[in-house]
Amino acid sequence: MNIEELTAKMNALVAHHRWYDPDSPKKQLPRNLAISLSLEAAEVLEHYQWGDESADKEALAGELADVALYLLQLAHVEGIDLEQAILDTLARNWDRQWTDEKDTE
Repeated sequence: MNIEELTAKMNALVAHHRWYDPDSPKKQLPRNLAISLSLEAAEVLEHYQWGDESADKEALAGELADVALYLLQLAHVEGIDLEQAILDTLARNWDRQWTDEKDTE
């Protein structure tokens, strides 16, 4: 399944719950989606709060899926072709060299 197909499934879920409706208490606005994306990413961090590995891979997988779904929805609502944005970023960073901050002192 590709990003476009995942986005369509995500949109079907949002439509099913009527979150795109104008009177929805969970308005799917870019700001709200960005906040939700950040909150879900923080939940990923909880899996590593007290150790180097996640103790519950199934729960971690669910949190990663939540992050991905909010990312897909934010890109969709903002009209961003996420697949192309990813490809552009990969191309831009392919030969990029990151210097250690210590090297610039």
